[in-house]
Amino acid sequence: MSINPRSLMPLHLLAALVAAASVLAAACGDDEEAEQLRIGVLVDFSGPIAEFAEPTMRAMELAVLHVNEAGGVNGQDVVLVTGDTRVDPTQGVEEARRLIDVEGVHAIVGPLSSTVTLAVVSSVAREARIPVISPSATSPALSTANDDGYLFRTTISDAAQGAVLAQLAADEGLTSVGVLFRDDAYGQGLAEAFAEAFGGDVAAVAYAAKGQPSYLAELQQAAADGAEVLVAIAFPEEAQVFLREAIEQEIFTRFLFVDGTRSEGLIEAIGAEHLNGSKGTAPGSGPATPASEEWDAAYLAEYGELPTVAFLRESYDAVIAVALAAQAADSMDGAAIRDQLTRIATPGGATFLPGPDGVRGALEAAARGDDINYEGAATNVDWDDAGDVTSGYIEIWEYRDGAIATLRDVPFSVE
Repeated sequence: MSINPRSLMPLHLLAALVAAASVLAAACGDDEEAEQLRIGVLVDFSGPIAEFAEPTMRAMELAVLHVNEAGGVNGQDVVLVTGDTRVDPTQGVEEARRLIDVEGVHAIVGPLSSTVTLAVVSSVAREARIPVISPSATSPALSTANDDGYLFRTTISDAAQGAVLAQLAADEGLTSVGVLFRDDAYGQGLAEAFAEAFGGDVAAVAYAAKGQPSYLAELQQAAADGAEVLVAIAFPEEAQVFLREAIEQEIFTRFLFVDGTRSEGLIEAIGAEHLNGSKGTAPGSGPATPASEEWDAAYLAEYGELPTVAFLRESYDAVIAVALAAQAADSMDGAAIRDQLTRIATPGGATFLPGPDGVRGALEAAARGDDINYEGAATNVDWDDAGDVTSGYIEIWEYRDGAIATLRDVPFSVE
């Protein structure tokens, strides 16, 4: 069950209740084996990517449903406890501390943004020995973070997306582009990866990550050398402002988009007629596989239609991975969960897929101490020493007829 962070009671009262519950549990003879696995969830219920919060929570809740229907972890239901980062590193760190120190979570899924993820790991989670799995933090900076092995992600690095985006620009016949990018780890990393791979001229201009009332100066700078297209590396709330300005001022009328600007909200805000035909890239799940088909069937059964929002399969996989690692460790200790995360998806063990039946089988095998290979709904979840998945797909998509359509998937491997 998720908790709306806006409905939380004052922290000092909550802390007192948690402490009282701990004393009562000890008095009743509860031990570590009976402890519930509590997974902290850091998403953005407010701020520039708030439109992604509800779908992301839905995917995580589906994972918890499958785990708990299978008997939970160590015989107890798994619990999700949420926090709102607002895409703000300071807020993210405060919420992470609350989740760990007050709520007693054993692992964190999220944050969604790269900048907040890096802040949470370096300032809180590493010292607290709590593993963090982001389903959507794509910055290459995560690969070299000083995290003591506590940082993982279920999506692939923008080292891949930048290269595919550059190839898409070349395939579109472009030789000169402007890039407007968010001045944070996400925007910088993707802009640099794109510029490095693109063979033409690039006028890359940063804008403040806090958002601005106008982006006119930045747009004019990006267009100054005759750029043919604007590459929009941004979040939807910010992109709504600068895309409208670009169109109204006739600075840019053609665009390339990325995962952060793959947004149904942009269609409504800008108008389909201005976006139709524009293409973009985003981490994707690739062609249908038994794993993705099982996830699709489970999602349809629970919610009635498949999502169009990115990173939902990755969110499901992150929660399942934590549950399997805790079950394999037979412990709620953060370091023990961390150590098992790299083992629950190792090739060579018995293969298990997403969905109720696959999760049940994987939990039972993990409890027996068997080697297991969880094949994720989005990627294979084969983590390297940096906590990165080693292969995956980048989706080429298009705004078409007032909707988002997948065109093709490009495979990528770092092996």
